[in-house]
Amino acid sequence: MERRKVILITDGDEHARKGVELAAKDIGGRCISYSWGNPTSISGEEIVSLILQTPHDPVLVMFDDCGQREVGVGEKAMQYVAKHPQIEVLGAIAVASSTHSSEWTHVDVSIDRYGYLTEFGVDKEGIPDLELGRINGDTVYILDQLDIPIVVGVGDIGKMANFDSIKKGAPITRKAVEIILERSGYHESST
Repeated sequence: MERRKVILITDGDEHARKGVELAAKDIGGRCISYSWGNPTSISGEEIVSLILQTPHDPVLVMFDDCGQREVGVGEKAMQYVAKHPQIEVLGAIAVASSTHSSEWTHVDVSIDRYGYLTEFGVDKEGIPDLELGRINGDTVYILDQLDIPIVVGVGDIGKMANFDSIKKGAPITRKAVEIILERSGYHESST
């Protein structure tokens, strides 16, 4: 059984949808557009069904809790997808937010709004934070409990004070996807 190669993204608003769709197109992948929503409106089972129907990998999938504390609907769907036997998670993009619930997760690297890699987390605007290797967000609580090879932190997808706008090609989002593909060895395994 060949497992589908998936990248998890912890944001699902309209700006995120447009940015993730553009990144997927640019890298020759697929985006599960139905996974967008604030909060996520379809189940993990439905998302897996859509992933398995896509014609090729990698598949980018969005999850959003809309600020719900602890494990919300987006994280429940993410957990189901990540643990499914037909899914191989290449990595996750942890998106910062100004959540009041103080959720955070470990990140292996972050990308600031200028496109520079940093060992620090970043805030919603893509500015490096004071915390080493962690990011605050509203759909990130579950990431540390999943077996994810690489987690890349970014600011708010499609925004970041216009540095990640769709008109500019969502360069930060695309770079995060490219880092995950590179570090996972995806390109070497698909040739």
